[in-house]
Amino acid sequence: MTIVTIAVHHQGRVDYVPTYAAMKEFTRQRSLQGTLDVRDQLWICEHPAIYTQGLAGHSEHLCQPGDIPVVQTDRGGQITYHGPGQVVAYPLLDLKRAGYFVKEYVYRIEEAVIRTLLHFGVTGHRVAGAPGVYVRLDNPMGHARINTTTTPDFTGLGKIAALGIKVSRNCTYHGVALNVAMDLSPFTRINPCGYVGLQTVDLSTIGVHVPWTEAADILSQKLSTFLAP
Repeated sequence: MTIVTIAVHHQGRVDYVPTYAAMKEFTRQRSLQGTLDVRDQLWICEHPAIYTQGLAGHSEHLCQPGDIPVVQTDRGGQITYHGPGQVVAYPLLDLKRAGYFVKEYVYRIEEAVIRTLLHFGVTGHRVAGAPGVYVRLDNPMGHARINTTTTPDFTGLGKIAALGIKVSRNCTYHGVALNVAMDLSPFTRINPCGYVGLQTVDLSTIGVHVPWTEAADILSQKLSTFLAP
């Protein structure tokens, strides 16, 4: 059996709107043509400052956008912020060919982020009912488990990676954003992912100083591994 690998494209800093349009067009075209001969792709990039609102978004979570543009999207979830110093990854996969369903796809993305953080000595956590990856603010390098409940509990946690996806005819777009070394103040002007008071952190804030390119390389490697069929 031939193993289909993901083609990784490092795009550098690119505007959000044309990138979003290109994702949709890539997915539309492969749906029209059939995905058998279309190789899955992983786009790695960074965006200028922008807020993006998901399909479940509510205007009250956008508190003070100021001069930062707001874009309505067709991904799941609420509002988030993209900006310089953040690694954004867009897996464009055929889940039917990969052989797993959406729930496992989300799990695999989160696992890739957790393994990326582990590479830099940081312990990432999942929170029940709140997709994304979080760290303990009091001890981000410690391995103690967080308390798990059936509803999201962010006590003592900071969100370091946000996830929002779209699946159309078994094909994915949108993806995950890992905060590396950012100006975090725009997050204080929204309720990140729809949660009032949720603190957002980056690697730099918790004492891990790595170049954006290094974080991007490790994340792309982990995603390529964990999203493989």
